[in-house]
Amino acid sequence: MDDDGTLTLRPLTARSIVLSTLLGHHPPRLPVRALVRVGELFSVAEGTIRVALSRMVAAGDLEQRDGMYGLTARLLERQARQDDSRSPRTREWDGSWEIAVVTVDRRAAGERAALRQAMARLRLAELREGSWLRPANLDRPQLPVVREQCTRLTGAPDGDPAALAALLWDLDGWARRARSLEAALERVRARVRSDDTGLAGQFTVSAAVLRQLLTDPVLPDALLPPDWPGSRLRSSYDASERELHEVLRAYVSPDGGGAD
Repeated sequence: MDDDGTLTLRPLTARSIVLSTLLGHHPPRLPVRALVRVGELFSVAEGTIRVALSRMVAAGDLEQRDGMYGLTARLLERQARQDDSRSPRTREWDGSWEIAVVTVDRRAAGERAALRQAMARLRLAELREGSWLRPANLDRPQLPVVREQCTRLTGAPDGDPAALAALLWDLDGWARRARSLEAALERVRARVRSDDTGLAGQFTVSAAVLRQLLTDPVLPDALLPPDWPGSRLRSSYDASERELHEVLRAYVSPDGGGAD
């Protein structure tokens, strides 16, 4: 959100168009012509898409095999995170918190960065340097980097847990942007339904919604502000994704986009 309250969306480049398409496709492998046709939705030239594909292969983002482009292992992990953000696995909360405290003496910059990425994926927040925590209401495997650098504990705060949650996460800010994205998504969906235009806009807003869902702390209801928009935003995204999938299927079908 800008300072004036308007919603700012990240424009989709040729690279982000390719990535968004493959990340939303299962399995995430498509022929070049299919990706070129998706680029046409955004008035992106075929040559621009092909250059982006070549650069992404060189950077290790994609692999090319038998005329098909697919995600590499690192981005397959990102796809799994995105899928999980749409339907996070939760469990009944008993009031306990999971805590991870850094206990190794020395860490290289790369190790610190890897831990921060892991904590973001696990939806833990940093209370102070080297101390991470969250309510123990999520069901997901721990990551090796956390085991290597941290000692894990279980506990509960002395004070109000809702106040602690509000300290760890900007819940009001997250909710404001989520509501703006939900409204924007409904507007572009209505436009597409009425005159079959605006598909690029729907694609762009949907990508922004997915990025927002990746940052949802997925807290227990007791710790959330009233009228939390997380579930509504997920429902809106799922409906939009189904609509986009029907459109994109025509673009990525064998008849519409064969290997080249």
